[in-house]
Amino acid sequence: MERLTVYEKPTCSTCRSLAALLTERGIDFETVNYHVEGLPEPKLRELLAKAGLSARDVLRMKEPQVAELGLADPAVGEDELIAAMVEHPQLVQRPIVERGDRAVLARPVERVLDLL
Repeated sequence: MERLTVYEKPTCSTCRSLAALLTERGIDFETVNYHVEGLPEPKLRELLAKAGLSARDVLRMKEPQVAELGLADPAVGEDELIAAMVEHPQLVQRPIVERGDRAVLARPVERVLDLL
């Protein structure tokens, strides 16, 4: 079975709930703290493609920088959103879970079950 990779922020309650769910089920996974390591543009694009999501789908609308950077405007395009997310990883909703050629935004955390 291909290993799960969880892109997370360790202080995020949803990320902690996901880790508990996976641990309870005995599922081996690795974590990437993308707030520290960053999400390079090619990786972010790959995760979005695997999950069938657009950058806007994973934009954290409550993050103050969304307003500061004018990203809530529907006219802001995919490339501009991705560039902002690469520069400001906190703009990306979490956790994103990847396994092989698929990925999900695990909100709610039970969505990870789609990958198992």
